[in-house]
Amino acid sequence: MTESWRGLVLRFHFYAGVLVGPFVLIAALTGVLYAATPQLESWIYKDHLRVPASEQTVPLSQQVKAAQDALPGRKWVAVRPSPEPGATTRVLFANDEGGDARPTVFVDPGTGTVVGTLDTYGTSGVLPLRTTIDTVHRNLLLGEPGRLYSELAASWLWVVALGGVFLWFSRRRAQRLKPTTKRHATLGLWVLVGALFLSATGLTWSTYAGENVADLRKALNWSTPALSAGDHAGHDMSNPIPVFPGEVDSILKTARTSSDIDAPTIEITVPEMVGMPWHVTEIGRGWPTQVDAISIVYGEVAETVRFSDYPPAAKLARWGIDAHMGVLFGWPNQLVLLALGLGLVTLVVLGYRVWWLRRPTRGFGRPVPRGQWRKVPRGQLAVVAVVAVAVGWFVPLFGVSLLAFLAVDVLLGTKRKNADERQAEPESEPV
Repeated sequence: MTESWRGLVLRFHFYAGVLVGPFVLIAALTGVLYAATPQLESWIYKDHLRVPASEQTVPLSQQVKAAQDALPGRKWVAVRPSPEPGATTRVLFANDEGGDARPTVFVDPGTGTVVGTLDTYGTSGVLPLRTTIDTVHRNLLLGEPGRLYSELAASWLWVVALGGVFLWFSRRRAQRLKPTTKRHATLGLWVLVGALFLSATGLTWSTYAGENVADLRKALNWSTPALSAGDHAGHDMSNPIPVFPGEVDSILKTARTSSDIDAPTIEITVPEMVGMPWHVTEIGRGWPTQVDAISIVYGEVAETVRFSDYPPAAKLARWGIDAHMGVLFGWPNQLVLLALGLGLVTLVVLGYRVWWLRRPTRGFGRPVPRGQWRKVPRGQLAVVAVVAVAVGWFVPLFGVSLLAFLAVDVLLGTKRKNADERQAEPESEPV
């Protein structure tokens, strides 16, 4: 079985590697940069993030009021109290222009003085530097069309990786590997598990495969639980009574006395109007994961969502995403991602070197001849074809690019066959 499949796997591994190599290279390089951003941000934005530690703090409502004065006319939507002495409080406002950015005012909790304003992004509250690198990593600053590059890389990475493992074990018994090929193969084995992990978690964020993953989780009741948005019944939404900053002090006190909210870093979300629930959410993505959430109505905890009650698949999704981002285990997670990213970069470079050394102009001919599928037993080939169709449906970019690859390969093969036949035709004798 190994020998019958080896030629076909080698052909796909070779050409798929050439196809997705640039995408994997870019994703790996930007991933390495992203993994290093927490320390870079701590240095670049230190004036916003750190203040002299103080034993005394002013009320949270006073800090919010100072932030509102700094951004008059803006709608206050959330606040992240200082998690430790020397750290600033973040007061978040709605983005009137739309988009993911939330104008955020950083306040010294000891004095109530505003120390700066920056845009922050997402539930993690990442700062501009990390957001820029993350955007390059996800879509090359090209918006939604640019996300196809990262999805294509994630869609093929696992195929190339598993194909390489098959080739390693099939070839090492048959013949001695050349030095460059051996280094490429050995490094591939070292980064295999990490590559499969990055591929799987990356696909959950993707446009097309990610949607299928979300639909599957919903169908199997594996979705991440969330607090209800609140009931608008009985509230006049045409003339809502605004929430005043003074209420946040009692909300913080209730949250801190709740047995479910014990993480130092939390976010308090402001309701649309008086009488609707305040949401308090832990945002500690380290280990142990602290993402419990409660809603508070009129000073009482009305609803609780605990991470311990998440379905197993939702827990795995949370851990997988956080590990992919380098926040699950702190700096050890970052070091692993740095090593994995640099390993993938080296793997791609070595792969292209193997291709360059075996290029046709050096007399090797085509790296892998066509027609390898004829060596595979028909029954096994049919099973693999069915699996490929199923995977291609679930991971659409893999399916589309696979069909395109096969179509181009057939056209090139037909063109070469016709050219060979013309060269083989005998010249006609002159009359």
